[in-house]
Amino acid sequence: MSASASEPIHPLALRLRGKAVLCVGAGKVAHRRLSALLEAGARITVIAPAAVPEIGALAEAGALTWRRRGYEPGDLEGMWLVHTATGDPALDARVSHDAEEQRIWCINAADARASSAWTPAITRTSEGITIAVSAGGDPRRAAGLRNAIALAADTGLLPLRRRRTGSGSVALVGGGPGDPGLITVTGRRLLAAADVVVADRLGPRALLSELDAAVKIIEVGKAPGDHLATQDQINEVLVREARAGNRVVRLKGGDPFVLGRGGEEAAYCRAHGVSVEVVSGVTSAISVPAAAGIPVTHRGVATGFSMATGHDELCELPARADHTLVLLMGVGRLERNAATLLGRGLAADTPVAIIERGYSPDQRVTIGDLGTIAATATRIGVANPAVIVIGDVVRLSPHAAGILEPLQQPAAAVSHAIDVTRVRHRVPQPVG
Repeated sequence: MSASASEPIHPLALRLRGKAVLCVGAGKVAHRRLSALLEAGARITVIAPAAVPEIGALAEAGALTWRRRGYEPGDLEGMWLVHTATGDPALDARVSHDAEEQRIWCINAADARASSAWTPAITRTSEGITIAVSAGGDPRRAAGLRNAIALAADTGLLPLRRRRTGSGSVALVGGGPGDPGLITVTGRRLLAAADVVVADRLGPRALLSELDAAVKIIEVGKAPGDHLATQDQINEVLVREARAGNRVVRLKGGDPFVLGRGGEEAAYCRAHGVSVEVVSGVTSAISVPAAAGIPVTHRGVATGFSMATGHDELCELPARADHTLVLLMGVGRLERNAATLLGRGLAADTPVAIIERGYSPDQRVTIGDLGTIAATATRIGVANPAVIVIGDVVRLSPHAAGILEPLQQPAAAVSHAIDVTRVRHRVPQPVG
């Protein structure tokens, strides 16, 4: 019996664990199909005089039974499903016909139109979702569609939220410096599947508007002198929501383990019996300087960098123009920090860049030198969130052109050349 490619089919999911399945043929095509059947727990018998090494190895390991001979009609007895892939169209047609006579579903790899069943292109997500695609007997088209759907699922573009309650969990997701395109694929997928999002003031907040309307968003953002929630309160919220059976995403700016108190939150969750996953993010210490065209290391210029937040830390860090210093949350202490570094011997003409609101539409870059940068920042009203970069790598920024002497020329005093450059780099678009 033949069927046209346009004939409607009835998709069906089968539970094959422990059920007898026959595969006639033991070549490469059969091996590919057997992998999925074994994953489903089927009890497989292979009929073929010879087999590819992979199938032989499965038989030796006891994963399936291999009968080293040709096909006989009696082989169909007791089978729930038959797969024929012998490479001989006439033999495949014979197996398919015999299965039809005995009312056994048969997948004919040689002729999809003669099959009573088809094998779809399959992908499984980490959320426990199985996606099967059938494309009218065109396996390449089905595989292409499957891959596109899998990508959409991985990047959070499909509605993956479960509608039935389950065990709760917490994911600490680093959202990067704020641009939606800089969150990781894993972070985006977890966000799409979340029941509750505990959100910081920084991070990719544009993604919150794309969430299902039923997702609870709890704002816990912190700003200098203005905390919506203390850290202890945030910890309690994470545990409370997870214990209620929710999948909780703690959406943080940058990386959870880089000055994000992610370690404290993870420890608190584990101490209270809550499963927690940590998803690294793009830290602003590196990405925000990059948005201004500044590499924190560069061959022949700087082979290392240090990151700090506080004034006291600078007393222990290298004070050289060839070792980059990246200061986070340092605008309020800029004058003290500059004085500390000058007192440790760092030259007053050491280049400095301040990048405010990195990757946002109103990103601003201020280029100057260590001796006068604090006064300049006060005059123009520099404010957090901002990242401060100190060292010769600042000269590599295109925004330093005409302000700082280029690297290939002797460094000259530039206290007279400080300027403010407003920039807007092309912000990467969100996935999809």
